[in-house]
Amino acid sequence: MHDPLIIGSKAFASRLIVGSGKYKDFATTKQATLASGAQMLTVAVRRVNITDPSSENLLDTFKDTDISFLPNSAGCTNAKEAIALFRLVKEATGITFIKLEIIGDDRTLYPDVMETLNACEILAKEGFCVLAYSNDDPIMAKKLEDAGASAVMPLASPIGSGLGIQNRYNIGFIKEAVKVPVIVDAGVGCASDASMAMELGADGVLTNSAIALAKDPVLMAESMKFAVLAGRKSYLAGRIPKKAYASPSSPVFGLAQL
Repeated sequence: MHDPLIIGSKAFASRLIVGSGKYKDFATTKQATLASGAQMLTVAVRRVNITDPSSENLLDTFKDTDISFLPNSAGCTNAKEAIALFRLVKEATGITFIKLEIIGDDRTLYPDVMETLNACEILAKEGFCVLAYSNDDPIMAKKLEDAGASAVMPLASPIGSGLGIQNRYNIGFIKEAVKVPVIVDAGVGCASDASMAMELGADGVLTNSAIALAKDPVLMAESMKFAVLAGRKSYLAGRIPKKAYASPSSPVFGLAQL
């Protein structure tokens, strides 16, 4: 891992995180996840089958892989619910590496940032490594970092919208505001969106719907893998300055005047 993504005490070779929802079946979920090269798979704890042994189970689907589950609090609408949920997760599985997601509006699925901030502070003090989903506000990103978040996850646009990055300046502002990793989350629609996020300086990208709902999820997952890699390399290489006028590719100095 010559350029690892470091979150808390963990290091990851892949800077792409993928979700497990909206797939037609668990087999496709697994194929697409492996094709993406991602090492983390978000799992909505409230939607995981842990009570019916006769039904398919996402945990069993990935038991022969090296994929790490990233439990998230999707469906929680306040800090109390999210805190209780993650305490149960820790008690049952020992997992403390979590994605904190508290939704404040059913229509836009925008996060309730104040409830998120409150939950983040409590969970971080209890030893959880919190990846906090938030709006694209650099001030809130800094507050989450100060509250103990190990990573901030600003939305690119509303969850599942596929609209891509609607305010690219804010990603840069957030990157300047915090020292913890910035992972663009929600709204990614295609591979170019993921590449753009990385070119803007994001440390990683999380996407679910763009892969799961694609006509060919496995192929889209593979394209996301390469888009994140390309965007990261482009960012590290450093783009040329933008200019108002043309600039010749070949030098004109020293040419004989005819």
